[in-house]
Amino acid sequence: MFANSFSWPVRVYWEDTDAGGIVYYANYLKFMERARSEWLRALGIEQGPLQRDHGLMFVVVDVQSRFLRPARYGDLLQVTCEIEKWTRTSLTFRQEVCRAGESNDRELLVSGSVRVACLDSARMRPRALPDALIKQMRVSGESDAE
Repeated sequence: MFANSFSWPVRVYWEDTDAGGIVYYANYLKFMERARSEWLRALGIEQGPLQRDHGLMFVVVDVQSRFLRPARYGDLLQVTCEIEKWTRTSLTFRQEVCRAGESNDRELLVSGSVRVACLDSARMRPRALPDALIKQMRVSGESDAE
């Protein structure tokens, strides 16, 4: 079992919106990326040193998203991520973007699934997740790998 759901706050800025003040659809993917990066950072894993010192990088290979409601300029959002599945060479995250409410109410705006592959950064070929990295991400339980 990996670390529980992680949540990262995102404020919608003017640059995130289209001419109508609504978040441009592709920017939700940026928000999801930030949440995954901050989740790794919260676990003590920095992607720059991971690539530089260990020759390892994560690359998005599949995204599925469902847009339910729009976010608007000025909204405070909560972007969540949690590992839904993992294999020797990839992680699949379940992610949600919600509008933060006044009394801890959350309105689901976007839900999605993002699969990232672990690559050898020099060869750009799939590489098994290092045991030490898996250990940092794990909370408890048996191996989920296929």
